[in-house]
Amino acid sequence: MINVAIDGPSGAGKSSICTEAARRLGFVHVDTGALYRSIAYSAIKSGTDTNDEDSLRTLLASAKIELKFENNEQCVILNGENINDKIRTEEVSLKASDVSKIPMVRAFLLDLQRELAANGNILMDGRDIGTVVLPDADVKIFLTASPEKRAERRYNQLLEKGEETEYNNVLDKLIKRDYQDSHREIAPLKPSEDSILVDTSELSFEESVNRIVEIIEEKL
Repeated sequence: MINVAIDGPSGAGKSSICTEAARRLGFVHVDTGALYRSIAYSAIKSGTDTNDEDSLRTLLASAKIELKFENNEQCVILNGENINDKIRTEEVSLKASDVSKIPMVRAFLLDLQRELAANGNILMDGRDIGTVVLPDADVKIFLTASPEKRAERRYNQLLEKGEETEYNNVLDKLIKRDYQDSHREIAPLKPSEDSILVDTSELSFEESVNRIVEIIEEKL
């Protein structure tokens, strides 16, 4: 089984770039951020405090999270419901950063992630894949872009969805998320020592995908 680990900050385009790269390579793309988002969504929906470990423990006890793949597209199933279209809001994004700091949440999802990697050729993206989840991955890439460029991309995505927002507000939230992710005690966001840095600030989507595919093919 071939494992590719791709890490990077919020808004770096990991999900869309990795989905297309995996399609071209014939791999399955696993977006681990969606798993944390599913817990954040469940917490918001139930009114659970994402900073209260006891409340989260109760939430996890009743949460059944599955990943299903339809036409090579990942579907997140929470307690029998496909929540793909409900977990991409800014509110869920910030709450996902909160729950990702909780050790029990990370432990809850770790086995699921590793089980997926053991059962096929996987391109897995997240924030601690190369450092914690799959430290022995065959290829490790750290995908990033400047905060301003990432905020611009996220801002345009939100506008396309019909969500009213302001660029500066998106940038402020992204910077806050970067700080939370890189300063948490458990599995902070950082490149692994053997990862390859890919900065997409000046690259188009197509150029970014081509670069990722090129690196993987060279390594394998």
